[in-house]
Amino acid sequence: MIYFDHNASTPVDERVLDAMLPFLTTFHGNPSSLYRHGRLVRSAIDIAREQIATLISASPSEVLFTSGGTEANNLALNSLPPSGKLAISSIEHPSVSDFAKYQVTKGSILHKIEVDSSGVIPLYTIENLLHLKPDLVSIMLANNETGVIQNISQFTKILKYNNIAIHTDAIQAVGKINVSFEQLGVDLLTLSSHKIYGPKGCGALIYKKEQALTPLMLGGNQEKYIRPGTENVPAIVGFGKAAELATIELEQRNNYLESLRVKLESELIKIPNISIFSREAQRLPNTVQFGIAGIDGEMLLMHLDKNGIAVSSGSACKSGTEEISPVLKAMRVAPEIAKSAIRISLGMNNTVSELDHFIDKLKSHINHN
Repeated sequence: MIYFDHNASTPVDERVLDAMLPFLTTFHGNPSSLYRHGRLVRSAIDIAREQIATLISASPSEVLFTSGGTEANNLALNSLPPSGKLAISSIEHPSVSDFAKYQVTKGSILHKIEVDSSGVIPLYTIENLLHLKPDLVSIMLANNETGVIQNISQFTKILKYNNIAIHTDAIQAVGKINVSFEQLGVDLLTLSSHKIYGPKGCGALIYKKEQALTPLMLGGNQEKYIRPGTENVPAIVGFGKAAELATIELEQRNNYLESLRVKLESELIKIPNISIFSREAQRLPNTVQFGIAGIDGEMLLMHLDKNGIAVSSGSACKSGTEEISPVLKAMRVAPEIAKSAIRISLGMNNTVSELDHFIDKLKSHINHN
């Protein structure tokens, strides 16, 4: 199978699996236990915390482990004070946008930040937020569908000057581009293990110590009482190893993925009636989303699947619905083009020959429709 859906999930790196295995077998103790076996496991968690902090230029004390990116995003937005004002971009992942809607049911006020036709948030929309005086603003660093990167550090300067807290979902960005918690200047930042060749079921919320957090669960003192429950030690260790590898290999990954993306787009633009979304915007090195007039995206996806090629129509958390992507809708993409949307998200195991095979099968489907 040719796998072109790395924004949905990446395969576990063999080096990550090797790091995890002892904690699935030999080192099985509870990290909260005081005896030596438990202390050894606790030490492994501490090392993973340091590895993740190094990847994003944070302090280990600012790293809080969760069950994944969705929980981390939920926890970040749960820091909103009762009946508070929340502003999110119109292109957020469902783990942000759906929780924001839930906050409204509890009395919060929600404001959507618009994007332009390229999926970029104009600076003036951030400046226009100031009169609303939101308590929290949540803007993703890089979009999971289009790959568009937002200028978070510029937004933060404006918002922090006005004492507004800011959260960024950096799940898609980390491991592909340089991400610094310190330089971004945000109060809250979310990560996910399985987007950087680590295991599923593990994520992290990075938070400044002065940022108040409200737990989603109760019943234990783990993770400073903010995220109780016995830690998923093998996954945390794997996440840490994946973060270490991402730190070491970041430049290599960025360059290789961008070379593949440039090659792919050079072939795509030769196809009549194709629209590559956000092509002129700054994007992740691995992500291409496009639509073709007159082509049904779901039928194309199924055709490619029958030919052993796995692609996506957008966010995996919204797959199976017939709705137009909220991201493309926010970008004001024509419905007939939005319905044809296909996302290619490349990974380190992909090759130029796989791209050539994909282009061949894509043209074959177009020519028969």
